[in-house]
Amino acid sequence: MAKNKLQKFAEMSSLPHVFQYPFAVLQEKGFDMKGRWNEMFFKNDNPIVLELGCGRGEYTVGLGKLFPEKNFIGIDIKGARMWTGAKEVLREELANVAFLRTHIELINHFFGPNEVAEIWITFPDPQMNKTNKRMTSTRFMQLYREILSEEGIIHLKTDSNFMFTYTCRMIEANAFPILVETNNLYNSHLADEILSIKTYYEQQWLDRGLDIKYIKFCCQPRDKFIEPLIEDLELDSYRSYNRSKIL
Repeated sequence: MAKNKLQKFAEMSSLPHVFQYPFAVLQEKGFDMKGRWNEMFFKNDNPIVLELGCGRGEYTVGLGKLFPEKNFIGIDIKGARMWTGAKEVLREELANVAFLRTHIELINHFFGPNEVAEIWITFPDPQMNKTNKRMTSTRFMQLYREILSEEGIIHLKTDSNFMFTYTCRMIEANAFPILVETNNLYNSHLADEILSIKTYYEQQWLDRGLDIKYIKFCCQPRDKFIEPLIEDLELDSYRSYNRSKIL
């Protein structure tokens, strides 16, 4: 492991707004703030908003600055990337922002029922061949419902036409109310200061001339979640560049 990455991991473990729980520890002891984030960490009753797969934390930090009346938690398994946002929170003294290093599949170990008001999913891997790993699949909707409030909101921002179309079909199959939808964000009237926060990967897609899609919907409780039919759905024909290629 690179020396710089090791230094970041060491520094992350000392930051008071960063929480890292190996699965073995989680199994043995659980997470004592589950259902009590506002009481034990934020010290207020403000709504909690998650960014899943937060990467460098651009959205988590940006939203935290825009909305001091809400609490934001960025979640990712890659701590070296998260370090960037965590350090900015420290510099800016943002008391309403935290980071959690864990796998997305484990979030119900960290949050209680009705504890989360909104979820942001920003530029996830579309997982075109692995439905169970797709972050807007019904498997994940069931997981989100365990922690979301009754009218919990989910935001998806993506470059992927496959991911966007699949999500729209999943929403339709489960009759979730759509609040906002566009398949070309920056050529619409919707690109306000919230949606204009740009992640590292978003800027990459924009530089390559790709359209950005966005949808906001209510993930309401359902007795059964219905997985949509997608046999006719065309796959994306491109991939992200790795860091060395960009440089």
